[in-house]
Amino acid sequence: MIFSGFYRFVKFLVSHRYLIWSMAKREIASQYVGSFLGFVWTFIKPIVTICIFWFVFSVGFKSRPMGDVPFVVWLAAGLAPWFCFADIVTASTGAVVGNAHLIKKTQFPPQILPVIKLISGLVTHAVFIVILAVLLLVQKVPITIYSFQFVYYLFCFSMLALGISWLVSSLNVFIRDVGQMITLLLQVGFWGTPIFWDINMFSEPIQKWLMLNPFFYIVQGYRDSFISGVGFWEHGAYNLYFWAVTAAALLGGAFVFRKLRPQFSDVL
Repeated sequence: MIFSGFYRFVKFLVSHRYLIWSMAKREIASQYVGSFLGFVWTFIKPIVTICIFWFVFSVGFKSRPMGDVPFVVWLAAGLAPWFCFADIVTASTGAVVGNAHLIKKTQFPPQILPVIKLISGLVTHAVFIVILAVLLLVQKVPITIYSFQFVYYLFCFSMLALGISWLVSSLNVFIRDVGQMITLLLQVGFWGTPIFWDINMFSEPIQKWLMLNPFFYIVQGYRDSFISGVGFWEHGAYNLYFWAVTAAALLGGAFVFRKLRPQFSDVL
C-alpha cells in the first residue's frame, strides 16, 4: 500500500512537472525582485552566517577543532541541512494561505505547493554545498567517495520536510497559530540538534534520548559524508528508526492534507 501510494505520488508529480518547475522558478525569482545583486545574495547569506557563527564559537568561545577537522568545516556540515530544512518548513507553513487566489478560483492542485517550496529550498541548499566544498578544499580536508553520499541524506531530509510541510500547511489554514508554533519549534530544534555541540559530551543514556531527534540522523550523516567517511549502512537499526519516523511524517502529513483539502476554499 505504501509503495503504491508513493508510485501514484511520483506519477502525479511527473504529470505536473511543468507547472511545478515553472512555479518554483517564479518562487526563486520573486526572492530577488528589485535587488541589485540578485542571485548573488544566495551566496552572501550562508557565507555571512557561517562567518558569524565561526567567529562567535571559534574566536569568542575558543572552540577546538573536532578531531583533525577545523571547527568551521564541522560547523558548516551541520548547518547546511538544517538551514534548508528550516527554510522549507517555514515557507511551506504559509504556502496554502499565501496562494488562496489559486485555490479558490481554479482547479489548482494545492498539494504541489509544499513541493514547490521544497524545490526552491534545494536550490539554495545547492549553493551551501558549493560553499562547503570550497571550505573542504581550503582547509585541505580530502573529498572522498563518501562525500557523494550526501545525496542520500538530502533525499532523507527532503522526505521528512515534505511530510511535515503537508501537515503544517494544511493545519495553518484553520489554525493560524501554527506559523508561530513552527517558528518556536524550529528554534528549539536548532539548539536541540548537535549542530554547535558534540553529542559525545553527554553520557550514553542522554545520547540515546538526543538521538530520538530524527534530524540528528541527517546532521550526523552529512558529517559522515564530508568529514568522517562513514557509510549510512553502518548505522544499522538507526536507519530503520529514521525511516519509520519519516514514513509516519509523510503518511500522516499526506492524510491530514487530503482530509482538509476540500474545505480550503471555504475557509480561505
